[in-house]
Amino acid sequence: MNESLPHPQLLLYLDALRDRALAADSVNALAFTMANDLHSMLNFRQALVFAEHGKRLELLTVSGLAKPTEDSPYLVWLQRASRWTASQITGVEPQWLARDAVEPPPDIADGWSEWWPAGVWCVPVHDPGGKRLGILLVLLDERPAEAIAPTLRGVVQTWGYCWGALLRRRHPLRWKPGRRQTVGALAAAVLLLLVPVRQTVLAPAEIVSSDARIISSPIDGVIDTIAVRPNQPVSEGTLLFTLNETSLKSRVEVLSKQVAVADAELMAASQRAFDNPQSKNELAVLGSVAEQRRAELAAVTAQLKRTQVFAPEAGVAVFSDPNDWIGKPVVTGERILQLADPAKPAMLIQLAVADAIALEPGAEVTLYLTAYPLAPLHGRILETSYQAKASEDGIVAYRLLASIDGAHDQARLGLHGTAKLYGKQVSLAYYLLRRPVATVRAWTGL
Repeated sequence: MNESLPHPQLLLYLDALRDRALAADSVNALAFTMANDLHSMLNFRQALVFAEHGKRLELLTVSGLAKPTEDSPYLVWLQRASRWTASQITGVEPQWLARDAVEPPPDIADGWSEWWPAGVWCVPVHDPGGKRLGILLVLLDERPAEAIAPTLRGVVQTWGYCWGALLRRRHPLRWKPGRRQTVGALAAAVLLLLVPVRQTVLAPAEIVSSDARIISSPIDGVIDTIAVRPNQPVSEGTLLFTLNETSLKSRVEVLSKQVAVADAELMAASQRAFDNPQSKNELAVLGSVAEQRRAELAAVTAQLKRTQVFAPEAGVAVFSDPNDWIGKPVVTGERILQLADPAKPAMLIQLAVADAIALEPGAEVTLYLTAYPLAPLHGRILETSYQAKASEDGIVAYRLLASIDGAHDQARLGLHGTAKLYGKQVSLAYYLLRRPVATVRAWTGL
């Protein structure tokens, strides 16, 4: 300490320290003042200012220098040394740590002997509430005079006040509700959770016909041609598709020759029966064989006539790409396409099991088509499936069919969209917690 300073000058000096602290517009500016303005009083080698963030210390300022950013060996060691030094400080008063009076860890001791002098004067900085915000480490060759700490007590308090004010300005305090406000808010939340709301769920949907007839293969065979295009309107009697006739025609030719052979054998046996009694016994067997051959020929001929499939009524042909069917083997009863009545559209809804709610026939449905999102269609559920099955997307879902009420000019067959289904009224708490509770039960089994 420079003891030649007269007392009035010391007062002016302390006032100047407080004024500079009050004029600081940031924590870094305040730290710069703390690290540099005491040099004329303490004549230190170096002063360091650290900010405390829990157990972590942040170096803010080194006296005489801007804050270094490179990871020099000194700064790496300083991070460890500052944590150890902070752990040695107790209370709110400045504390002198002499090298020969403490036993730091070996790595701290090695760095101290290389970079620090004989002692460190540690000045903790607290806010008005008593929380330690940071520490000032002043590196000195000898212990400061006993009068220094009381002299600087007001300045250190000013540093703590300014530091806390700058932190509050950076992170302004939020409004903290009182007990009555908290109880009122909880009561309002409970009442809000009891408000009845309409239970709803979203599910993918498609426009189908409520009056659709399945057209299947009449016999076993191979699709030869598809005479219509997907979504093509057809009238009654229009050819829809044909089956390959090659194998059936070959069987007709073979059976025709077998019938001729059987007739010839029967005729020969009839002629021999006049002279040979034994031939009379063969007439019944050969007659049965001839009848069997004729029945087989008639059956194959009937199948040959059924290779062409015609529309039993007017409608729209609904099926996939014709190229998926041409040349494909089919069996009797296998569905090839549908004949749908476009004047009777309906909603086909696939409600996933995970989203299922209690729905009864007559429940309201709103369909938002992807092609016409601003023109929703309204209707009511007509039927629901009892058992959930895997859809084409691999999602286990219930099949629901709903009507389309009112004008349905935009309800073209095949359009897709999202259906919103309305269930019964439930409390808001049930509406919000139904899915989370179901998920927890699925995972825990409770």
